[in-house]
Amino acid sequence: MTPAFSLCVYCGSKPGADQAYAQIAHRVGLWIGRNGGQLVYGGSNNGLMGIVATATLEAGGNVVGVIPQSLVKLECAKTDCTQLHIVDTMQQRKLMMADLADAFLALPGGIGTLEELFETWSWRQLGHHNKPVGLMDFGGYFKPMLNFLEQAQQAGFINAHQMDLITVGHEVGPLLSELCLTHKAVR
Repeated sequence: MTPAFSLCVYCGSKPGADQAYAQIAHRVGLWIGRNGGQLVYGGSNNGLMGIVATATLEAGGNVVGVIPQSLVKLECAKTDCTQLHIVDTMQQRKLMMADLADAFLALPGGIGTLEELFETWSWRQLGHHNKPVGLMDFGGYFKPMLNFLEQAQQAGFINAHQMDLITVGHEVGPLLSELCLTHKAVR
């Protein structure tokens, strides 16, 4: 059965210091599965990545993991994904994830999450895709970054159009509905 949508989720391979991050990842996974969707993610069984994937599977959704060979053992590849793609490089991973997705969502995470978010957002503003990009600012996790982006806009390095290319939300249902159901890219 073809999924209703395919959402690429970027998030931490660690659980974070606050249990609330795990809870939000779990809720995102449940929402994807309950709404007939497919999760595309980095293929790890660790941290928030593993939590969102497990919840998606538990709720009946498909899970497509994409992981570089160098991270299979280091990040404990999730072998019970609907599909697990093992690729050679991080660049191949990111391109495959982007190709498989209708929309993108960043949850709390570290350097890798931020790099993926900014690259996908940059690709959108350059016209490489026109897929929705979302940011789950749960508990104000991304508030300092959003403040910095506002400062960069005031300084003339980011314009209003670029800021309009990312959707910031604080609750799972409304944000994911916006990204996956309202403005979903045509499959």
